Order: sequence, then structure tokens, then C-alpha cells
Amino acid sequence: MLEMRPKCERCEAELSPDADDARICSFECTFCASCATEMKNTCPNCGGELVTRPRRAT
Repeated sequence: MLEMRPKCERCEAELSPDADDARICSFECTFCASCATEMKNTCPNCGGELVTRPRRAT
């Protein structure tokens, strides 16, 4: 199951499970949309692509 990390790993902005601005890579590194844009949607940890994190059904 996908780990829904609650904060951006770069700026520590809060990211709720249903946040529209959460971005993740295939290793589930988590960033806010602003930080992802500044990093050109590339994960600084693994070099993978940062994409919009899916939301869970409630």
C-alpha cells in the first residue's frame, strides 16, 4: 500500500492524504507541488520523476 507521508521532505509543508499538491516518485519520496516545480519534477533522492500523488477512496 502507498505510504501517504504527511509533509514535504524539502520544506515540511503539511500534505493531507487528499492534498492536490502532493508529488511522489516511485520510491514514495514526497514533496509539495512548489518544491517539485523548483526541482524540475525530479526527485533529489533517487533521480526519479515526481508525479501527482493519487488520492485514496474514502
